[in-house]
Amino acid sequence: MPWRRAVPTARAVVRRELPRLISPRQVPPLRRLAVVVLHLGRALIGWRLVEKRSGDRSRSRAGLSRRMRIAIEELGPTFIKLAQIISSGEGLFPNELVDEFKKCRDRVPPEPYDDVRRVVEEDLGAPLDVLFARFDPEPLAAASIAQVHTARLHTGEEVVVKVQRPTVAHLVHRDIEVMAWLAPFLVGRIPVTALANPPALVEVFAETITEELDFRVEAENMLDVARTFAALDQRGYVIPRPHPTMVTRRVLVMERLEGFAFDDVAGMHAAGLQTEAIIRTGMIGFMEGAMLHGIFHGDLHGGNLFVMRDGRTALLDFGITGRLSEPRRLAFLRLLLTASVNDIKGQLAALRDLGALPPDTDLDAVVVDLGLDRPPLDPTALTPDELISEIQDVVKALLGYGARMPKELMLFVKNMVFLDGAIARLAPDLDLFAEITQIAMYFTTRHGETIAKDIGVDPRSVELDLSGVKASFGVDPSVAESLTYRDLQARRELIRERFRKRGADLK
Repeated sequence: MPWRRAVPTARAVVRRELPRLISPRQVPPLRRLAVVVLHLGRALIGWRLVEKRSGDRSRSRAGLSRRMRIAIEELGPTFIKLAQIISSGEGLFPNELVDEFKKCRDRVPPEPYDDVRRVVEEDLGAPLDVLFARFDPEPLAAASIAQVHTARLHTGEEVVVKVQRPTVAHLVHRDIEVMAWLAPFLVGRIPVTALANPPALVEVFAETITEELDFRVEAENMLDVARTFAALDQRGYVIPRPHPTMVTRRVLVMERLEGFAFDDVAGMHAAGLQTEAIIRTGMIGFMEGAMLHGIFHGDLHGGNLFVMRDGRTALLDFGITGRLSEPRRLAFLRLLLTASVNDIKGQLAALRDLGALPPDTDLDAVVVDLGLDRPPLDPTALTPDELISEIQDVVKALLGYGARMPKELMLFVKNMVFLDGAIARLAPDLDLFAEITQIAMYFTTRHGETIAKDIGVDPRSVELDLSGVKASFGVDPSVAESLTYRDLQARRELIRERFRKRGADLK
């Protein structure tokens, strides 16, 4: 695979260029800045004049989200990609923003076939009919960075060909410079989330999207994750094989896999597949790679995976891949272990070592300021005003300590949020507490020795304590013995309904 030799250099170039791209002090491309300011400014002014004045918070958030989505679609591929990443962050961003930005997933027009053909022939160095026995002119899918076409090699093998949009690399670099310049001015002006403030969001976005621009890096990510699954003997996942020679910066030829869409529950059940087992495999395989090898797929969503007829889950699109340095991998391992035994201070220490808190953070003070030494509150027993106040107090305290969301942690949390939604579709009656216990036992029995060697604590010698997990769901640890996902959704809907009622009362 000769293309692999270029990967270390490609990664080094990204690391070297990133500080320059996200520096807010430089003068951005002025013409592009004017276009961006025009579209975003028009969206914000319209929102302030109409929805914000209504006094209805729900209508205000929905109106802002809709106007931002329209502006982003007009601004093109880079901004659409940012919206797509936000759209898979349910729980990290407001529901209205997520729901609106999901519309950006399938609204990217494909490139003309002649442009696609030119890129493939330029990068692979031969006419299309020499390279392929068949190449479908109609794309199978079109995304913001690239589009995918089905094809057949002269050997008879069915493949897919991922082709980068011809001008997207230049557009991305230019737009990141504009975003970085604008981000400080948007702090506190767009109600998204406090911890994912605009400058931090731009930094994480720039770090992820710039690596996506070289498909040799993506192909290497595929090999690395596949190697990890093989080392773990995790056979519940399948990753398509990149072609040994037909990979360049802008073209990626890979094995074609087929199966059920991840939300096609009826189809899976008709084929005799156990959706609960698919969810369990998803949770375990995703966590194993991060905990034991420091690498994981960084952008799980319904378009990036499907279930094959033999029950294995196929993972696609490795442009965004989480990679933990060895110190951060060990910190992440400690975070999950301390969570399983409800060690609050241990969890905070692990978060500090992951980069979510400054190195000199007074952890005892954090425990007190966040109320972690008090019995947990049941959010369903609070009024909307009380719940908002609690959230604001926590966010204010975290920001006061300099809390931030490191890229790897944000990707992991975003993936966990996706799996949360997958449970709702595939296994709504799954007992969450029993499932967590079963997964903990899996790691204890299968990887206990490795974990003990890595962090000096043998999980086989500690007792699982789900009180912290129960508290995170807002249920009484001393009472709740089981909680299905359907139960959890009912609790969430109760909270949402109270907020909707409050918004209607304000109106």
